[in-house]
Amino acid sequence: MLRKVPARSLPQPNPGHQPQVQQTSLPVGCALIHLAHAESPSLRTRSGQSITRAFRWLVLGLMLFQAGDANAQENSNRVTEQMLSSKQQALIPIAAFAAIGEIPQLNTALRRGLDAGLTVSQTKEVLVQMYAYAGFPRSLNALGELMKVLAERKQQGIADVAGEEPAPGPTGAELLAAGTANQTELSGAPVKGPLFDFAPAIDFYLKAHLFGDIFSRANLDWRSRELATVSALAAMTGTEGQLQAHIRISMNVGLSEPQLRQVAVVLQKEINQDAGQRANEALDRHLATVKKP
Repeated sequence: MLRKVPARSLPQPNPGHQPQVQQTSLPVGCALIHLAHAESPSLRTRSGQSITRAFRWLVLGLMLFQAGDANAQENSNRVTEQMLSSKQQALIPIAAFAAIGEIPQLNTALRRGLDAGLTVSQTKEVLVQMYAYAGFPRSLNALGELMKVLAERKQQGIADVAGEEPAPGPTGAELLAAGTANQTELSGAPVKGPLFDFAPAIDFYLKAHLFGDIFSRANLDWRSRELATVSALAAMTGTEGQLQAHIRISMNVGLSEPQLRQVAVVLQKEINQDAGQRANEALDRHLATVKKP
């Protein structure tokens, strides 16, 4: 003979009304599932009403649990999207040390970058690009150090991934047209001014070579190129105007404020405090401009 268990004094859902959930969270969902479990002894009652009550608590608890789990995952994904990847972070000291000619520190940065998953092609491309901002001597010295690092790692049995080499780019008149289009897209508007009227040759070199030849090479994406450029310009002195322009370009190609703040943090940690401060100040100036009504 079944023994009747007194009903527990728990909140009773109205049979004709579905509870309105204002907020969802994992703890609430877990609590309601526990509540449904607490109702389980009443399955031994004669009426069967407690079965319905326990089932409702169970369904509501599962719904809240799933919603809370989805919200937690969404928040986690959002935070991850606002952070630089390990490979992107590795580009920062590589570009900075190459630009300022600190070869022993560059050696360490190159090894860390390769360990983080940068391909040989990507790493080499960063150092090639540096000549446009720091000059041929710094670029050539950095490339020579990369050759040395790769040879030593090969002797150690480390097989670095070669990566894809860029396909042949445009030439002739197409090169200038491609460079002009790339520069306009990166900058957000056509680039003109008295300086380029005064020295048309430098305007041609910027458009045809930097933004045509280099930025058309597909073995390094534009975000990575801008990370390298900002890092190099922030590490150097006397390049505040160019740094300011490339902070703006970085955001034009999709880098976010938190990601650029992270660049400054890495520069402060890996290069020096002044480099990180220059990056932060340039970002502050840009944000002050774009946030004005």
